[in-house]
Amino acid sequence: MSVYEYSAKTVRGEEVPLSHYKGNVLLIVNTASKCGFTPQYKELQALYEEKEDEGLTILGFPCNQFGAQEPGNASDIEQFCELNYGVSFPMFEKVDVKGAHAHPLFIYLTEKAPGLLGSKAIKWNFTKFLVNRQGEVVKRYAPQTSPKEIQKDIEELLSTI
Repeated sequence: MSVYEYSAKTVRGEEVPLSHYKGNVLLIVNTASKCGFTPQYKELQALYEEKEDEGLTILGFPCNQFGAQEPGNASDIEQFCELNYGVSFPMFEKVDVKGAHAHPLFIYLTEKAPGLLGSKAIKWNFTKFLVNRQGEVVKRYAPQTSPKEIQKDIEELLSTI
């Protein structure tokens, strides 16, 4: 199995198979507009702009499960990201990342890359999962890990075909 087995709806409601991103290095992030980590959108966008031509794709998945920090609808989220941070990487519809209604992609991600002490549950917004060009989950990063701190790991994956 790989992340390519899954699909998700974009903020505009279009169902996209993740196989669409096959061959790219992916950074999958659960996001929120009203979180202390929300300014990471700026770093994520800068990283995307810098590395997109080398094969990096960032996928943003808004989630309202942590402190109700993503209260808006898909249109609100898209406008917020675009206006405040110039986000141009793919953003998806709001999803649950834990619990009984968790999106299957996030169930897969947490199984393949458990967190601290083997915990599978995502604990907060801006948890990040790095996926290689073959669709395999390589590493999980805590919310407080800035995108800049991940850049070296991303560059290593981008340098391998």
